Amino acid sequence: MEATLLGSVFGLSPVSSERVVGKAVFPSSKSKPRRQTHRVTAINSVASKTHVGVRRIQKNEDGAKVVKLVENPYSGAETASPDLRKSLSDFLEEARDFVGDDDGPPRWFSPLECAAQAKGSPLLLFIPGIDGTGLGLIRHHKKLGEVFDVWCLHIPVRDRTPAKDLMKLIERTVKSENHSFPNRPIYLVGESIGACLALDVAARNPNIDLALIMANPATHVNNLMSQPLVGMLNVLPYGVPTLLEEIFGFKQGDPLTAILDALTNEFAVHQIGGAGGGIIRDLFTVSANLPTLSRIFAKDTLLWKLELLKSAVASANSHIYAVRAETLILLSGHDQWLLNEEDIDRYSHTLPKCIVRKLKDNGHFLFFEDGVDLVSIIKCTCFYRRGKSHDHLSDYIMPTRYELKQQLDDHKLLIDATSPVYLSTLEDGKIVRGLEGIPSEGPVLYVGYHMLLGLELGPMVIQFLKERNIHLRGLAHPMLFLNGKDALADTQMFDKYKIMGGVPVSNFNIFKLLRSKSHVLLYPGGVREALHNKGEEYKLFWPEQPEFVRVASRFGAKIIPFGVVGEDDICDLVLDAYDQRNIPILKDFMEEATKKAGNLREGDETELGNQICYLPGLVPKIPGRFYFYFGKPIETAGREQQLKDKDKAQEFYLQVKSEVEQCIAYLKMKRESDPYRHLLPRVLYQASHGLSSEIPTFDI
Repeated sequence: MEATLLGSVFGLSPVSSERVVGKAVFPSSKSKPRRQTHRVTAINSVASKTHVGVRRIQKNEDGAKVVKLVENPYSGAETASPDLRKSLSDFLEEARDFVGDDDGPPRWFSPLECAAQAKGSPLLLFIPGIDGTGLGLIRHHKKLGEVFDVWCLHIPVRDRTPAKDLMKLIERTVKSENHSFPNRPIYLVGESIGACLALDVAARNPNIDLALIMANPATHVNNLMSQPLVGMLNVLPYGVPTLLEEIFGFKQGDPLTAILDALTNEFAVHQIGGAGGGIIRDLFTVSANLPTLSRIFAKDTLLWKLELLKSAVASANSHIYAVRAETLILLSGHDQWLLNEEDIDRYSHTLPKCIVRKLKDNGHFLFFEDGVDLVSIIKCTCFYRRGKSHDHLSDYIMPTRYELKQQLDDHKLLIDATSPVYLSTLEDGKIVRGLEGIPSEGPVLYVGYHMLLGLELGPMVIQFLKERNIHLRGLAHPMLFLNGKDALADTQMFDKYKIMGGVPVSNFNIFKLLRSKSHVLLYPGGVREALHNKGEEYKLFWPEQPEFVRVASRFGAKIIPFGVVGEDDICDLVLDAYDQRNIPILKDFMEEATKKAGNLREGDETELGNQICYLPGLVPKIPGRFYFYFGKPIETAGREQQLKDKDKAQEFYLQVKSEVEQCIAYLKMKRESDPYRHLLPRVLYQASHGLSSEIPTFDI
């Protein structure tokens, strides 16, 4: 599956779209619940060319609604682009069925889009915000359903269950599922009011393995806004929903609604396009669905929800100190009604395992907004787990086609500017251009030089995917995986490493990766090479001990030494660690970063054991060219007993190091004869031969 997904992004092999066909039954009031938690299997697909299925509703002989899902050729497209995910229009279309003749107590439903989860997936309970429909994750159902068992809580419009009883309903479900699957974590995802209820449940059940995801949790109620709203609602007549329909004339199925739908699909999308089209589309959508909105947010319902909100906020704030669950808070930058940043800071320091992820350009209804992908956020914060703690190998979620395309787009400028040259070595020792000499089957351990700031990583990983469909699993410094209070800086700058399968470097993780026959990328010089000082480019800073030799030989891994040059052709290092020690502000930053990063080699008194973390001061140049050279694979199969000998292992280790140095020396020498080393000749070549043409290099 991994190879198929990676290949589909770069045109290596076709990928068939999974099609969902099935039906769901909404039990009538006479039906018995399917399980003690009142779970109802429901469906959330609508009739549209970009959606997973077409909904057909009819009644069976017992009077129960039957929803049939007709297959659609566009299923699976959601993972390719967020633009094809469900929209506000889909939410309102499906909410119409939920609020039409909706009575009864709150209950759970599971979207059919979420039926493809892998075996052993954790349970995710979604607790809605002020709308109460339970459809708040509609844009995320498909991706969530691949890695979670998703249940959504639906609170009918006319339901008046107090916050305390809602909390008890959720708690009963949590306890029941924990009893049935005691080793499976339970995720509680809540927005605004739902986040408060999730906190309350976690506080009352500290011994249950819970993980909280709170989107814009309602930490307080802004009285400057809520009191005038309550006053206005109190003087409005109860006939407002009917008046809205009569004044605007928007009734479901009438000609005007059809016209607005046509305008949405044709004019707004194709003629205007982009952000402007999205705004107009949403405007039409809201206008065309005023009756649905008026039912969801009826006067008496809004008044009740405001009281419910106040009660939930007060209860959550009083119980927060009892919460022991790990927590991820998603904080919008433009939500000022229910959020107070001081309260969020208090939460982050009070909750024992709390990560705050700030989304500064988003508003209150976070999960409806473009650019917000809940599964990607969970990946980037290492918040996904199937057991007691996150495992960077077994809990790793492969990137989607869209995420891979994003990585390609993010590195496109660097790749285009440096026109990298890739050389590899065949088994007979012949050097060829491209990656033909790279083994297809693992385990393979790539050992090489780490360029300044790891500039070579993006182009190299992408090239392996494009040319050979090989997914490199890089071993990285653990500081890149820190979250919450321990993080060095804005952790979102390290998202790409987590999306692409980076793993904290350790002997145990190397062992597990090679055991799983992965292609593993290792830099023995690590941070010391990536943050080197002036005059130290292309110098190896490897530890004295042969750290990777024995584990590689245990699994018969092929070791490929490689070198890369070109950093001195794209930038000058003007402020290194020695310079920054003399600048008080930068010195303090260095000391703080070094302290948080910790020491990977405890007991090592060399500079590798006392590595300073700092941000190099660089001055860019007119870009030159990157060169990669992968040496001949070195076999370890059948040498395990031999390499158990300390001296033999040391000799083998020095051989690998020498091979890396030779790769670097070869590239430094050969690039001098490359007529296309500099930018202008490359631009002229592509201008005459086409932008997609491969630019020549030196003679091999």
